[in-house]
Amino acid sequence: MNVLLPIALLALLAAPVHAACTYPTAPTKVPDGSTATLAEMVAAQKLVKKFDEEINAYTACIKLEEDAQLAKGGDKLTAAQKSAIEQQQAQKNNTAVDEDQKVADRFNEQIRIFKARGAAATKG
Repeated sequence: MNVLLPIALLALLAAPVHAACTYPTAPTKVPDGSTATLAEMVAAQKLVKKFDEEINAYTACIKLEEDAQLAKGGDKLTAAQKSAIEQQQAQKNNTAVDEDQKVADRFNEQIRIFKARGAAATKG
């Protein structure tokens, strides 16, 4: 029994580990720049940056998944199968990047409003 445990552990460690890539959740609320406090804007900025980092990790993960699928199939994959795997990865990547950009655009719009409000207050 004592011999089987190390062998089982070695087998587990030797097996390739591929965790499913988890799509991150976008921040649900961006503060209204016309009424938000500085603290609210800073907190939102942190969430937007965190989402961006998570999207980058997700896109790297799906690239690794694609590479693993192509390597696993090797020479057995037809050109059409390789293309389908590549297209699926590209679609996932593009969807993630597009959502990341939309979140950044929404936040940047509110930052401009917030800054304009501050500039108007200092002129008045």
